Amino acid sequence: MSFEDKVVVVTGAGGGLGRCHALEFAKRGAKVVVNDLGGSVDGAGSGDAADLVVEEIKALGGTAVANKDSVAEQDSAKRIIDTAIEAFGTIDVLVNNAGILRDKSFKNMTMDDWDVVLQVHLDGTAYVTHAAWPIMYEKNYGRIVFTSSGSGIFGNFGQSNYGAAKMGMLGLMNVLALEGASHNIHVNCLGPGAATRMTNTVPGRDDDIAEPPPERAPLLVSPAVLFMCSDDAPNGAVIHAAGGRFFRSQIYVNEVVDLGIEATYEDLEMEAERLMDMSVAKPYVRRRPRS
Repeated sequence: MSFEDKVVVVTGAGGGLGRCHALEFAKRGAKVVVNDLGGSVDGAGSGDAADLVVEEIKALGGTAVANKDSVAEQDSAKRIIDTAIEAFGTIDVLVNNAGILRDKSFKNMTMDDWDVVLQVHLDGTAYVTHAAWPIMYEKNYGRIVFTSSGSGIFGNFGQSNYGAAKMGMLGLMNVLALEGASHNIHVNCLGPGAATRMTNTVPGRDDDIAEPPPERAPLLVSPAVLFMCSDDAPNGAVIHAAGGRFFRSQIYVNEVVDLGIEATYEDLEMEAERLMDMSVAKPYVRRRPRS
């Protein structure tokens, strides 16, 4: 798989998953914008993480520039894409990877912690994507990845803000996969599993980030990202990757319980078992976009 001369933007690429994605694209000939604010896991502060990854890429003979703007504000998110245009003239691939954590049970969570996590993960993904979208639309080519999580797709205790943001990405993907299809823009979601700074803050985790066990290595997630950004990429898929294992998850629906236009609660209660039966469920098929 080659990404020769493709222009790739990876947000949150100063470490962990994003760094691995950026390096893997660069090794295959891509010109990479390495975005990272360089702050802490909870979103505070700034640093030179993006510069260090750019140095790594250049040392390997690759091409990259750094960007230290935040995804969480519209103007700064647009500057991330502007960096790609100024440095390389266009954008072909966008990997939305930037994120923070403010984990607490919902009972103990402040709404400030709720807001900032949604702002970085969900709004930030939308802001950067919105800035890239017209360029991809005009050139009839684009590959976009949203970094979701099993915390949203399946649920995880103590991560209501994070889980809501991550599941929100699936809704955004479902719509943009339809809207972009006619212009060869493919949008997919990643469900990663790896040892990173962020996962090390999750209760019960004590990963050695410097030398994670093989099954938790961030590098083993990157093949799924490159697959979702290739010329032959799927569109509207959720692909999970961890420890060299890859699988797809999808929405299933069961058979309709048709009670007619005079249906009542009592009628539905009588059919509760049939309503909840998923034994013959089938994958949900998206409707065609309206012309």
